[in-house]
Amino acid sequence: MPRSWRTKLIHSDVQLPEGYRSLATPVFRGSTTVFPNAAALRDDWRQHEVGWVYGLYGTPTALELAGRIAELEGGYRTFLTPGGQSALAVINLALTSAGDHVLIPDSIYSPHRQLGDELLRRFGVTCDFYPPTIGGEIESLIRERTRLVWCESPGSITMEVQDVPAIAEAAHRHDAKVALDNTYSAGVYFDAFAHGVDVTTQALTKYIGGHSDLLLGSVTVRDAADYERVGSAMQVLGMSVSPDDCSLALRGMQTLGIRLPALERSTLELARWWSERPEVARVLHPALPSCPGHDVWRRDFTGSTSVFSVEFRPEIRRSRVRAFVDALELFEIGWSWGGVTSLAVPVNPPRSATERPAGALVRFNVGLEEPADLIADLEQGALALSA
Repeated sequence: MPRSWRTKLIHSDVQLPEGYRSLATPVFRGSTTVFPNAAALRDDWRQHEVGWVYGLYGTPTALELAGRIAELEGGYRTFLTPGGQSALAVINLALTSAGDHVLIPDSIYSPHRQLGDELLRRFGVTCDFYPPTIGGEIESLIRERTRLVWCESPGSITMEVQDVPAIAEAAHRHDAKVALDNTYSAGVYFDAFAHGVDVTTQALTKYIGGHSDLLLGSVTVRDAADYERVGSAMQVLGMSVSPDDCSLALRGMQTLGIRLPALERSTLELARWWSERPEVARVLHPALPSCPGHDVWRRDFTGSTSVFSVEFRPEIRRSRVRAFVDALELFEIGWSWGGVTSLAVPVNPPRSATERPAGALVRFNVGLEEPADLIADLEQGALALSA
């Protein structure tokens, strides 16, 4: 039937040839999913089981990325969140109820500490912070209502490597779930599920994205029961992700196998250079014996990545350390890590940390610049340490 040109702008009869294929995953943008008939109409977040329902639960671009993350980590299913912090929040909210108890390592990412100290406590969930190198002795801290034990290995500032298998074994004896922030290993250098973890998370912002231009997080579950718990929480929280960001992450995954080994080599070169410097008390890199938990790293990990910290000698004033960071030319000053650009930030561990370093800390992310150029930059910047 004849239609107005205005209607044709929205309802077109244009036909395209079939059979187009590309190496790139298409970017599907959309909020409203249309159904073939009224009988097919439904509202259910379980798109693997019921098909496409609503854009909030993900378009094919998002589910492609989620499927690839689950495949990479060896998990059952993966959910995507708007960022790493939102992934942490989803896990805490999905797996705990009022009256429950959560154990979190002292070395945890600081916004996660804030989440436990403030938001979870408001909803009646008690959080205690434990020494990250406690290993199997964590059993003495587990209570009757302990439902969740967190690990972050290595710690994102002080880099302690945790004995995750021993912690998981103790937690499971008391029917507590174990969750791991596995961002450091990009989901590949530490096999979380093989070491007893129930739920993993990554800030895909970092190594999967790889270019400091997207914000995404992931939650990967071991089994169908946790798939239901996390999925139900995701639905009512209304978390959604941008298909454009998912497309960038899919592209980043294609070069991850090249970027990670290059980052590992350069980072180890810089970490070893720092270990010879007279201004340094310790280099906190998991692959070096000076890092707490180094033996556990050698046992459980298959590689190291781009982030490490340097603890300066206590007599070097923090003002001198800040001047050193300001003097660097190739190292930018900014949060996050895992991208192609090197970063340096003065950092402080939590005041309540049980293994608090005596000297000032600087955390480095090593990018894809030439290591010799980065070392030359550190050498000229280090003049500010004794000025």
